[in-house]
Amino acid sequence: MPLWLQFFAQAALSFFATMAFALCINVPRRALIPCGWSGLLGWMVYWVLWQLGTGRMLANAAGAVVLAFSGVLFARHYKMPAIIFNIPGLFPLVPGATAYQAVRELVLGHIDESMRLVVRVLLVAGSIAVGFMLAQLLGEFYSRYLRARWRRRRRT
Repeated sequence: MPLWLQFFAQAALSFFATMAFALCINVPRRALIPCGWSGLLGWMVYWVLWQLGTGRMLANAAGAVVLAFSGVLFARHYKMPAIIFNIPGLFPLVPGATAYQAVRELVLGHIDESMRLVVRVLLVAGSIAVGFMLAQLLGEFYSRYLRARWRRRRRT
């Protein structure tokens, strides 16, 4: 499949999967489309970085940063809590298939393979958490320092 077709397929599937998950967790109707967009943005950042050859953890962290920023922007625009957009948007990034494989390998008695997969799941989950923390820190930096600097310039 050509790369441009993979790009559009990944975008469409992440958008609709995020919207479907948002429906499952009873997100308000007016927030469904923005939830889909937040999931699409986070996943596409992850997918593009993964295609460029960056590591799984860096790609997940970057996707989480973009997801957190989009959640804040949608929250301000729709006057709703950011968590409404962030939780469904995480759906494409969460390594659910890898966690399933880890449990499956554990049940089959392949302890070494199971532990390898569990470590991968924990590293990816940690990188997503670091991405959210980084987005929070950058948002605080922006709101405190850059706005204060802009106000000082405006007074002079």
